[in-house]
Parts: sequence; structure tokens; C-alpha cells
Amino acid sequence: MAKIRTAKEPIRLREKKLLNGDISLYLDIYINGKRRYEFLKLYLVREVTKTDKEQNKQTLLLANSIKAKRQIEIQNNEYGFRNNFKAGTNLFEYIKSLETKKKSSNTQENWASCLVQLSRYCLKTTTLRDVDEKFIQGFKDYLDNDATYAKGKDKLSQNTKNVYFGKFASAIRQAYNDELIASDPSKKVKNFKIIDPKRIYLTLDELRKLSKTDCARDVLKRAFLFGCLTGLRKSDILSLRWEDVHRFREYTRIIFRQEKTDSQEYLDINPQAVEFMGEQGKPNELVFDEFYYNAHTSIMLQRWCLAAGINKEITFHSSRHTFAVLMLDLGADIYTTSKLLGHKDLKSTQVYAKVLDKNKQAAINLIPKI
Repeated sequence: MAKIRTAKEPIRLREKKLLNGDISLYLDIYINGKRRYEFLKLYLVREVTKTDKEQNKQTLLLANSIKAKRQIEIQNNEYGFRNNFKAGTNLFEYIKSLETKKKSSNTQENWASCLVQLSRYCLKTTTLRDVDEKFIQGFKDYLDNDATYAKGKDKLSQNTKNVYFGKFASAIRQAYNDELIASDPSKKVKNFKIIDPKRIYLTLDELRKLSKTDCARDVLKRAFLFGCLTGLRKSDILSLRWEDVHRFREYTRIIFRQEKTDSQEYLDINPQAVEFMGEQGKPNELVFDEFYYNAHTSIMLQRWCLAAGINKEITFHSSRHTFAVLMLDLGADIYTTSKLLGHKDLKSTQVYAKVLDKNKQAAINLIPKI
């Protein structure tokens, strides 16, 4: 007599032991070749008293009741009733919908760049249903081996790969949280490791040389030196308006919202930084109204530095690095420097302490002459 094969149970109630000795209950759901887990937030406690045993009994009854409900939902889906998931959603349109929710222009640029790379990897008709572990690993391999920047033939840097892949993976996680897909395949593919980049900055002497050297564009010179004395990012300098500039006792204070973090900032600046802003305009006018930044401006910045006798690969962001190192070198504590930079996490500021560690400098001077 032939054996009758029974269908594999699509849902199993499983247990996970926690550090405190309790047991967390969750559902292991396997549908159409894909697995997802639903943690029930139900716990079995260690049975010390009769009350504990009764509590565990009721908890198991509830867990099995939820399991039975999920089984009915799956059966309804199999017989053509309403599908809980919308895996047919277009991948590109979904990511664009996430992109528009981001207020920071810097973040929006990263989302847009991620989409450019994605369009080179797959068809614009790709849906969320097509995105599985193999697809995600393939996109990561593409970023690692074949992807180039939008303009030019240069391969992506390690940290750029990390940003683009991170955006894509976060979109898939969000699709899972939005219950558009049954499982999150991005969990199985690790992102690229971040490499601590070399931070190029100017010393105080180099900054003085630069301030005495003419630049082809005066507004570039003023904006860059302003960044060196305030620590503001390029994006915040570009969007700075005169209505953001206030007088607070004897200080000039800038009240603005950071582009990158969307946090409200209050920054007092010194008189020399005020001079670099130039003549005050109308409240709605940009402070550096003729300032823009592109590849040509970057070359102009390099030429200006070379004319000052500075042979470093300076970018506009070097002004922010210069401010951070300058503050620490002049004796400002790391917490105050962190607040001036608008960092939310002190770890972001500690990288500058590695660049300029006076304790290490003092330690090596302890070595006697040999």
C-alpha cells in the first residue's frame, strides 16, 4: 500500500529562550518557498507556582489561537481571496515614494544615486516579488565590481558602495514593514564595511596663507573660509539666508535647520566669519547668493590652494574638517566641538580627536634622548 504524503504544515509555533530564562513564542511561516517569522510578544515564564503554570497554559492557548487564525488566512489566499501582500508593486516607484519622504537634500541625492545604479542593474519593470536573496546579492556584486559614478568611469569607493547598498536594503526592509512582501531577504546579505576615510584639513598657518591669496571667484573664497571658521556643511552654506542671521547680545548667531540631520541649530560665529558673509541683504536673499559648487568650482578651489603653496587634495568639505581640528588644537573640549559641528553622536566627533591627539603627542615627548 502506497504511503499517503501529507502537505507540510505552513505554520509552526516555535520557542526561543531568552537571557532571563523566559521563552518567547513566535510563528515560523513558510509560504510559496519563502519564510517569515512573526513574533507574538507572548512569553512562557519559569513555572515556580501554580499561578505560573496556569498563566503559561493560557498563553499557549492564545498562541495556538493566533496560529490557527493565520492558517485560515493562508488558506483563503490560496483559494483566490484577498492577498495580504502587494509584491507586484513596482520596485522603482516604491523606492521613489520613500525618496520623496526624506527632507534632507543630501539624503535625497543618495536615494536618487541608488536608483541610478539600480536602473543599470535591472529592468524598470522589476517588482518587489522579483527581489529575493539572489537578486540582492547580485546587486551588491554589481556595485562591487561594475558600478561607476553617474558621470565618468571611476569605480565607486567602498563607502559609496555602503551608502547605495544601505539605501536599497533599507527600502526592502521598509517594504516588509509595510507588509508588501512576506519576508525580508535583505537580512541575509551583509552590507559593505565602512572604511574610515582620510580627513584632509588645513593647519592654522595654511589657513592664513589661503586667506592672503587671491581666488578666481571671490564668493568661493569667502564661502570656503566661512566654512573653516564655522564648521557649516556646504549644503547649509548654500541655503543660508539673511533671515537666518541674528544678533544675540554681543554675538552674531545663525539659527538654521541642518540639511543632513533636519535638526534645528543655534550657532554663534566670530566677527571674522561675519566679515566673510559680506554686506547684509534682504531677509529672503541668500547670504552667498552667487555661490554654486560643481566640478569646475572644485578645480578652481584646488588651483587657489596651489597658488597659496598648499599641496593637498582639498575639497569644500575640508573646510568642516579644518574647523573641527582647529577647535581641538586651540583647546576646545570634544563635547563643545561636537555641539558646534551639530553632531548628534559624540562618536562622529571622536574621529577628529584621532587626527589630533595631544595626549599622544605629549607621550612621545617623554622619551629621553638616546
